[in-house]
Amino acid sequence: MNSITVVCLGVKDMERSIRFYKDGLGFQTKESGYDPPVIFFNTACGLKLELYPLELLAKDIDENNPPPIRPEFSGITLAYNVKSKEDVRQVIDLAEKAGAKIVKTPQDVFWGGYHAYFSDPDGYYWEVAYGPEFKFDENGMLIL
Repeated sequence: MNSITVVCLGVKDMERSIRFYKDGLGFQTKESGYDPPVIFFNTACGLKLELYPLELLAKDIDENNPPPIRPEFSGITLAYNVKSKEDVRQVIDLAEKAGAKIVKTPQDVFWGGYHAYFSDPDGYYWEVAYGPEFKFDENGMLIL
């Protein structure tokens, strides 16, 4: 078990989140509706980004004793690595126009890179980062 194929985000408002990711950030999907209430977005690496109604996701985990829904930071972030400092600024501008809250403006970071953070409409944190040593494969995936 060494492949992550889907990252699922439990969201409070499906239509708002679909607008944010599809219309605002340009995530691609062939789906036009969601019945059952779930949608999958394609990514360049083949991993899917899934949106699922938060309360239904909690019930899906355990119908009789769903996990508590907490608004505070969970300790999980999503990352989008880019090829230049300008790319960091462009992605942050795009996210802000889409309705993201900019949590940390683009800036140099202690490890020699440049990054920023935004949170989506449900409070999921995304880091947008550039590193002078970053290398990417033919699919745009970060090589570590």
